[in-house]
Order: sequence, then structure tokens, then C-alpha cells
Amino acid sequence: MEFYLQLLVIILSTKLAGDLAVRLGQPSVLGKLIIGVVIGPAILGWVQPSELISTFSNIGVLLLMFFAGLETDIKELNNNRNSSVAVAVGGILFPLGLGYMTGIIIGLESSHAIFLGLLLSATSVSISVQTFKELGTLKSRESTTVLGAALVDDILVVVALAVFMSFVSTEEINLGLVLLKKVIFFALVIGMGWKVVPWVMRKLAPLRITEAVISIGIVICLSFSYMAEYFGVAGIIGAFAAGIAISRTEFKEEVEQKLEPIAYAIFVPVFFVSIGLSVSFEGFMSQILIIIGLAMVAILSKWLGAGLGAKVTGFNWRSSIVIGAGMVSRGEVALIIAAIGLESGLLSQKYFTSVIIVVILTTIVTPPLLKALFKKSPL
Repeated sequence: MEFYLQLLVIILSTKLAGDLAVRLGQPSVLGKLIIGVVIGPAILGWVQPSELISTFSNIGVLLLMFFAGLETDIKELNNNRNSSVAVAVGGILFPLGLGYMTGIIIGLESSHAIFLGLLLSATSVSISVQTFKELGTLKSRESTTVLGAALVDDILVVVALAVFMSFVSTEEINLGLVLLKKVIFFALVIGMGWKVVPWVMRKLAPLRITEAVISIGIVICLSFSYMAEYFGVAGIIGAFAAGIAISRTEFKEEVEQKLEPIAYAIFVPVFFVSIGLSVSFEGFMSQILIIIGLAMVAILSKWLGAGLGAKVTGFNWRSSIVIGAGMVSRGEVALIIAAIGLESGLLSQKYFTSVIIVVILTTIVTPPLLKALFKKSPL
């Protein structure tokens, strides 16, 4: 019964906060992110983290990336592959190097400083995707490059993390197996997306059941997400790939039009709020300088590194700045890595809250940053 009340509070508050943000000239997603902090444990305490909240949140982010895949032009994605790789590499090297140096400056031992750099190298574009969508630029070349870079970033950071953990962890990690699983996943995704998904959609869509098409769409989304997690890739990458696969069929519009109202009415709002639920202001003032310094390093290093990656592959400065800004958000990916660090002892409890607040700040700053850049110089 308590969950029903919390869900009521989440849906009502996110809609009101989103409307207020729009009235103030900001993307609605900014209001939804901030209200998560307000109604969460950090301030009002109306909504507490729970297994059900986490489950609804996970479904929400999967659907968000699924819709991004539905609206992605695979030819454009392929045409921008070199830029995506360069953006991802630049967006990893700069945060990794500057994150490591920052860790050393604040007194971390070398292995902990490297882990901090890896954590800051992560990217989660789910918030950027929603912002691009609200701004009507989700099909732009800049947005497509950001989405492609996020795919590459996820692979490189996961592999780098596995390599690093193999050196510092007492558990043995088979690096060859880690890489093989990634290769198998993408081979399966390409094969299934090219041949299997269109065939399955055509065969099962005529079933005489309620909403057959969107039911099959959800099954494909969850199947790809499960497969991604099984092979050690983020579930959101699987959801994105499922969206791309279905976008190649004649059922794309029906899936999108019928599933979006369900997702944005219930699951996506829970995802936005769940990010704010991680915030705690306990010991905030004693760590304020570290938080400010880390936040500046996190935002500027990713923005600069990803932006330069775009610039060297042919984008003009204006587009490069937008692409860099689109990669700034760390979101749920960095939160997961932070939890791994805490559990393994590579991120001390002393700095855990500070890092979580920094991750939230990178996520909250992304929507107004993109809005300001597009408003100043529409692409």
C-alpha cells in the first residue's frame, strides 16, 4: 500500500515539476530530476529507495532508450561511426586522466585514484536523449553521434574496468572471456536485428490477442536487454538495439505511439525520481570543496574530451560543443560503478556521498546546458 502512495507522489510531482521547468524556459526533464531530490530522503523524505522503485526505474530507462532506438536512423548512425568512436575515446581519456590527478591531489592512493578516473569516464545519455527529444533534435547528426559514442563508451569503460579490477582484485577475471562476451553480444544483436526481429514481428503481429504489436515490441526490448546484461553489457544498450531493430519494420509507428503513453505516464517518471533518491546531504558541508572540485573536473573533462573528439572528425566548433555537452551526464551508469567501488573497497565510504552528489550534478546540469546551447545557436 505504501508503494501506491509513493507512486502517486512520484507521478504527480514529476508532472508538476516538469510543467514548472518549461514555464521557466528549461526542459521539463530538469524539473523532474530536481523534484527527485526534493521528495527523496535528502529533503522531504516522501519517497524512499525500495526494490519496487528500482524495478520501475529500470523499466523506465530501458523504455527511454528503446524509444531512442526507434527514432534513430541506422544509416546516419553508421555514417557517423568514426566520429562516435573519437567522441567516446576523447570522452574517456580526459576524465580518466584528470580524475586520476584529482584523486591524487585529494590524497587518494593510486589504485583508488584510477578507479575515480574510470568512474568519471562513464557516460549515460538517457537524460541527454530525453532533452534532445524535447528540443526536437533527436534525429540530428549531433544527437546520432552522441548515441553512437555512448555505445562505444559503454564497451570501453566496462573493458577498462575489468582490466583494472583484474590487477587489484583478489578474484581472477578472465579478460579474454570479457572481450569474447562483448563480441558475441554484438554479433547476436546485429544478426537478430537484421533478420530475426522483422520476421518475428510479421509472424506474431496478426495474433488475435489484445495489442499484439506492442506486446511483441516489449518482449523484444526485454529480450535484448536481458541478453545485454547476460553478456556483460548495460541493459540500456540492448534496449537501444531493440528499438533500432524494430525501427526497420512497418510496425515502428504503432509500437511507438501506443507504448510511449504508458512509459511516460508511469515508468519514466520513476526513473527520473530514482536518480535524486541517491542524494544525501549528510556530511555535505565538510566535503563541499571536494564536491565542487570533482564536479568541475567531471563536467569540463567530459565536455572538452568528447567535444575535441567531434572536432577532429569534421564537426564545426558549434556542433562539437553540443556533442561534448550531450556526453556530460553520468546518470545511472556511474551510480552502478560507484556501488561496485564501495563494495570492492576502491571507493571509500568517506568519499562515496560526494561522488554520488557529483554524478547527480552532472546529470542535472546537462538539460539546461543543451537547452542554452541550442537556444544560442540552433543547429
